[in-house]
Amino acid sequence: MTAEVDPNETGRASAYKLWMQAPNPMVTFLKTLDVTNLVRLSRKRNLKYNMLMDYCIGKAASDVEEFYTLPVGEKLIRYDSLAVNTIIKNINSQLNSCDLVISEDLAAFNKEYLTYTSEAAETCTDRDLSADSMVIGTSAIVDTEIDGAVNMYSGFNNPFLVWGKYRKKFFRYYLPVSFQFHHTQMDGAHAGRFLENLQKEINDLRDQL
Repeated sequence: MTAEVDPNETGRASAYKLWMQAPNPMVTFLKTLDVTNLVRLSRKRNLKYNMLMDYCIGKAASDVEEFYTLPVGEKLIRYDSLAVNTIIKNINSQLNSCDLVISEDLAAFNKEYLTYTSEAAETCTDRDLSADSMVIGTSAIVDTEIDGAVNMYSGFNNPFLVWGKYRKKFFRYYLPVSFQFHHTQMDGAHAGRFLENLQKEINDLRDQL
């Protein structure tokens, strides 16, 4: 469910006044994550690496209250749930997006990931849950290594993560990630906490299947 909230009755009142009318209200943080645990678990259990990333992103975001409120147009909208978006290549070698509700249960999330990404690829149809959930966008540029990405602001206010290939250094694997967010939704401290949460979720993820 969603509901419009009065900015003055939230902790984002000052940010709303400062950033809602800004020409470019987006902020981008760059961070390199140690994804060794995800790479090893992916190989051990034949799980999709990006599925594991999406799962950890969802869990990390769930612990940051600011993710549940998003500026939409001139309004602040409060959501009861979060979803993560993944971009997939369809049967025509074009791109579709697929939204997945965040779950604490890795097995359930993996099942939905495989089901709905396959469906989107086969039907060449987007799966859009933005009417009911605050959607965290992601884009994996798997064909190359990238150091970061900064998007041109085009009215897409949702938080957004971009990454490329992970890199091997000795016996560890590292992944530079770009995290873009709307300053009305959260401050740098909240974004920093989310990225710290994300590293913790990656480190702590265990074989649950």
